Amino acid sequence: MIAEIGLALLWIAAALACLSLVAGTLFLRGGQKDLAALVRPASIAQGVLTATAFGLLIALFVRSDMSVELVARNSNSLKPMIFKVAGTWGNHEGSMLLWLTILSLSGALIALFEKRLREDTLIATLSAQAALSLGFFAFLIFSSNPFNRLPVAPPDGQGLNPLLQDIGLAFHPPTLYVGYVGLSVAFSFAVGALITREIGPAFARAMRPWVLFSWIFLTIGITAGSYWAYYELG
Repeated sequence: MIAEIGLALLWIAAALACLSLVAGTLFLRGGQKDLAALVRPASIAQGVLTATAFGLLIALFVRSDMSVELVARNSNSLKPMIFKVAGTWGNHEGSMLLWLTILSLSGALIALFEKRLREDTLIATLSAQAALSLGFFAFLIFSSNPFNRLPVAPPDGQGLNPLLQDIGLAFHPPTLYVGYVGLSVAFSFAVGALITREIGPAFARAMRPWVLFSWIFLTIGITAGSYWAYYELG
């Protein structure tokens, strides 16, 4: 049931992203306060549900559930625990879910902690973040389902790609993704400011910590990847 629950959570999170986008757009067009009140909680719930779905995928890898196609193709029961966990994002579908998790959590963090923007600019920012998320939800659910079950479970899995069985590569993708995907916040802030025409020093101060946080993780991720690629393999 873990895989089925994970997929169901992705569907619900996608519906919440759609709700954020529609409610935010209608609020910006008509100014109804009751619609604006839906956007923050929907963004937070979307982040929580997507992160939970990713946690369930990690649990499937840790349990070596070979009835799940992704686990059977990218892990086996004899792998050290660190590489079982890393196998979660050491493939296309899992890395896409990690990407989407960070994207959704970024929107949730904006909804929770951003207090310096005007309400309309914040709603526009969250709506833009939801629009980005919807594209990835659609791709993941309809084209790259990470929770797909096999008709018959194999006795064991194929194992993780040997190139990814390195401690550096276990930590490199998550830090890099936090940096890359975290910069989506800057894009959403810019879209929100352009829609509401709130472009000035206050807007720049509000966006600065989000961009600095993303750049720090992007630097760590690139540095770790460079060390692995040019030192370990060189």
